[in-house]
Amino acid sequence: MARLAVVGVGRIGGEVAYLASSMGIADELVLYDSAPELLKAQVLDLQHTGLETDIITDKQAIRDADVCICSAGLPRNPSVKTRADLLDANAVAVNECAALLKGFDGIVITVTNPMDANNYLLCKQSGIPRERCIGFGGQLDSARFSLALRSRGITGFSFVLGEHGEHQVPVFSTLSRQIPLPMREEILAELRGSSMDVIKGKGGTVFGPALHIAHLTRMILSDARELVICSSVLEGEYGISGCSLGVPVRIGKNGIQSIEEWHLDEWEQDKMDQAGKFVGELCRKAIS
Repeated sequence: MARLAVVGVGRIGGEVAYLASSMGIADELVLYDSAPELLKAQVLDLQHTGLETDIITDKQAIRDADVCICSAGLPRNPSVKTRADLLDANAVAVNECAALLKGFDGIVITVTNPMDANNYLLCKQSGIPRERCIGFGGQLDSARFSLALRSRGITGFSFVLGEHGEHQVPVFSTLSRQIPLPMREEILAELRGSSMDVIKGKGGTVFGPALHIAHLTRMILSDARELVICSSVLEGEYGISGCSLGVPVRIGKNGIQSIEEWHLDEWEQDKMDQAGKFVGELCRKAIS
């Protein structure tokens, strides 16, 4: 029996709960939200699907979940320029999630933005070991990178490291051909604006994040040991400490099984260093 907890059942959290149920990822759902009417509505909507997944709304049951997704807090909207601008606004929600996870033995997936800083905060505030604190964002950024490359006829493995935000680091050195610096910067600018294109049109991103989170949850519960880009609390990897950043990891039932340190070219390493400095400042502010 696999039990999935979702803290914050708004657009993305609610969609993840539905996908986890409809895709057979979880046998039991523990749903919690600080807005009781929203929680009630989401539970009813899920029940009306006819799916036979058990749904629990007792927040004490979160501690017995195999995986907990923290998606509480305010989402980006057209007036929020960057994810980092949500740090103060979402501090209360993330600290509440950390309190709910005291004594938790499962795996945490952090979704709440700014995700990297909040994954670091959750790790430190809850006392959960870093290998069991996984930040979601790299899969989505990598999918957007793949789309940008395909539109230009470029092939190869598409991965995005660094911050889930303005300081993301698309890895060009693994592609099938050399990409000149002007095109790299052009693609990076496109990636930075890709989520806002969706937000302005429909109010928020839903399908992409939710499906990738569902896949990530299944990787954990099935002990897949697959390579994926996730935010991990770093302790010297890539020459960075004191923050959480998107890096290549192997994911399994115990969370992050290992972090792979890839050789980056000069442009990529410079961007990674910038990401570490920027997110490091956010992390220090978050825990101060």
